[in-house]
Amino acid sequence: MQGTPSADAAPRLPLAGIRVVDLSCFLAAPIASMFMADFGADVIKVERPDTGDEMRYWGNDKDGVGLYYKVINRNKRSVTIDMRTPFGVQAVKRLIKDADIVCENFRPGTLERWGIGWDVLSAINPKLVMLRITGFGQTGPNSSRPGFGTLAEAYSGFAFTNGYPDRPPILPSFGLADSTAGLMGAYLSMVALQGRANNGGRGQYIDLALYEPLFTLMGPHAVNFDQLGIVQERTGSLHNFTSPRNCYRTRDGRYVAIAGAAQSTFERMCDALEIPHVPKDPRFLNNRLRLINVHALDAVMAEAIAGLDYDDMLARFLKVDATVAPVNDISQIFNDPHYQARENIVTVEDPELGGPVRFQNVVGKLSDTPGRVAHAGPKLGDHNREVLIGQLGFSEDEVRAAGLKI
Repeated sequence: MQGTPSADAAPRLPLAGIRVVDLSCFLAAPIASMFMADFGADVIKVERPDTGDEMRYWGNDKDGVGLYYKVINRNKRSVTIDMRTPFGVQAVKRLIKDADIVCENFRPGTLERWGIGWDVLSAINPKLVMLRITGFGQTGPNSSRPGFGTLAEAYSGFAFTNGYPDRPPILPSFGLADSTAGLMGAYLSMVALQGRANNGGRGQYIDLALYEPLFTLMGPHAVNFDQLGIVQERTGSLHNFTSPRNCYRTRDGRYVAIAGAAQSTFERMCDALEIPHVPKDPRFLNNRLRLINVHALDAVMAEAIAGLDYDDMLARFLKVDATVAPVNDISQIFNDPHYQARENIVTVEDPELGGPVRFQNVVGKLSDTPGRVAHAGPKLGDHNREVLIGQLGFSEDEVRAAGLKI
């Protein structure tokens, strides 16, 4: 059968042959295209000339090289195009002519104002799928407002529930809304590709607001409000439907996390901590009673764990198959043998950083066609000649006239 690899040939990556044009900047949409690139999609990242994506200047840098950019733009090719110019418009139109997916995250109406909106691009390439991630979506009264992950973390309801009851809401320490939107964007792009295959080859656009995936992942708080009128409040690390559940400090100053929703798990925890009488306490006989008396139980668990050193406590829990995990910082993760065995951290050589760089590896392991990190995020415009001249057919004079380096 045509296209079927021979027995000796290595299988192709799942998204090999899928072409993605990433017009986006910052975080959410580039994360979506990162997941596609991890599994073999050819992703061309379009950046502004001279400055590039703002992600190059976010967070920490080494010798002026933005480190997080290296992670989320791995496996991509970088070209510099000013989409507000006639050359830039023409370049984008050529790029999407045989593309499968285009990713963008500009405020609604921006691409239309530049002459490269959905109506124009889909007319050029009817099979095109366009992923549009914005703060509040393409419709609704807030659609024209600027939106970033921080706003989405508040707007989704997450921040209100995060923190301690006697203190202000706490925003996450990383781009939670952007990351979840990136995950959802990659998933919806694959859904749209399958929809294209099922419906005569015609593409469509995806309208995704930053706050929507996080709102969905918030769990039962919507149905609890609808059916019971409950407004989920801040409880620290205590849980609204599982007890015990918290981070506890050991005698030697380490922290561990435990969760004991199942009765058998709770009983094994108490055996490991040498407090076998606790599960027999009328306040703690089952999970619903433990939730009613959550603060009393939390104090009991904290006291018991505080009397043990970390290594001893961990050994006790593992011996009786009770659930526990260390509260790792990143240095502990780098040295963790399980992380190492699972190859959760990848090492690649990076000429811009002058040596190896390590960061998170591809998520998930396909048995036959696993994803891979071929290289970290490229230098700005590193693929201008390859793409603009070799692939799109512009001449060197045209590229230079547009003020672009080749």
